[in-house]
Amino acid sequence: MPKSEYLKFTGYLMPKFKPNPNKFIICTFYLDPAKNAKFAEAAVAVAAESSIGTWTELSTLTQKIKNELAARVFYLNPKTKIIKIAYPLKLFEFGNIPQFLSSSAGNIFSMKIVEHLRLESVEFPKKYINSFPGPQFGIPGIRKMLKIYRRPLVGAIVKPKLGLSAAGHARCAYDCFRGGVDLVKDDENLTNQSFNQFKKRVQLTLALAKKAEKETGERKVCAFNVSAPTSEMIRRAKFIKKMGGQCMMVDVISVGFSALQELRAQNLGLIIHGHRAGHSAFTRNKHHGITMLVIAHLCRLAGVDQLHTGTVVGKMEGEQKEVLTINDLLEEDWQHHHKLRENLGSLKPVLPIASGGLHPGLIPPLIKILGNDVIINFGGGIHGHPQGTYAGAKAARAAVDATIKHIPLKKYAQTHPELKIALAHWKIK
Repeated sequence: MPKSEYLKFTGYLMPKFKPNPNKFIICTFYLDPAKNAKFAEAAVAVAAESSIGTWTELSTLTQKIKNELAARVFYLNPKTKIIKIAYPLKLFEFGNIPQFLSSSAGNIFSMKIVEHLRLESVEFPKKYINSFPGPQFGIPGIRKMLKIYRRPLVGAIVKPKLGLSAAGHARCAYDCFRGGVDLVKDDENLTNQSFNQFKKRVQLTLALAKKAEKETGERKVCAFNVSAPTSEMIRRAKFIKKMGGQCMMVDVISVGFSALQELRAQNLGLIIHGHRAGHSAFTRNKHHGITMLVIAHLCRLAGVDQLHTGTVVGKMEGEQKEVLTINDLLEEDWQHHHKLRENLGSLKPVLPIASGGLHPGLIPPLIKILGNDVIINFGGGIHGHPQGTYAGAKAARAAVDATIKHIPLKKYAQTHPELKIALAHWKIK
């Protein structure tokens, strides 16, 4: 296609345009044009393809439609390769995340005029935000349920990922709970396998969670993975509710936003614990795909209460600036004006989850970076303790308690032998 075709309608390119934040969705992209294309030309192609344009002139595309619905490229920076596109709100269906993604993150990634393209961030009008339910509980509701108000929540993943029976899984969760863990979750690939069936796991684990509550005087939450085709996922969620559970876990990328929105629409009164397994397939490349920031934004709209966002200090990829930016977006007050986002809606804040390669020795720097509004998830950092899961849970809880009290771990370990062993095991000096 001749390059001139993209620029025939200059209404897509409006560098001096100042979009009304109440009437436009604003998307920021990283754009690297193809070798033989100009930066502005590629930017216009993205705006056209993601709104009303195509590869050639159309007899059906009237000037009225162009004026009302054409996306506008209003910021271009060839040095940083950043562009900003304003999309008229009329282009979008309210309360429909799949439709938003099909528009702003659809065909544009396949265009030959684009070498690399990454959707960096999105700014939604208040009216659009408020067309979504958002979290049913959010941070305030979760803390009220658990009666934990000033410290991070201590989480644990049952390990190994796969292989334990339902009874073995429940016993492992019980050891975590009685050792001081607040929330125990399934791993992302545990659903309803023959060796660990979903319904039996739910029944046995909830029974031992209640036992641990009586013994410790603390509330305990089980996050069971309901990820499956939508109808089955909803049946599993309803079973958790029927059995007296309080939380369901869902692999948000694997099930998709349509299924996630339907799960939230059930209004089951269960915390939605969002796992992001698979996100790096399109978030990790700094020049192409979609950022985790955008995924987190959409998860909050859809109604996730808790979301995995990164640890900074653990085994998973994710730099401090990136993780903090995501957490800030999830936690900020969307009921009032914000210095960086003047047009926010009224959705509840989401509780970030730090998970991946954590052990007790990493807790002080983790809390220093991420603060108290976080679930600190341990897997191998609990079950890898030389004295087993119960001791590992006690060590993890002791590390969190010590850090909140501003007591050095080495000093706290003098009266908490499980923590002392953990620090020696993971060679914390």
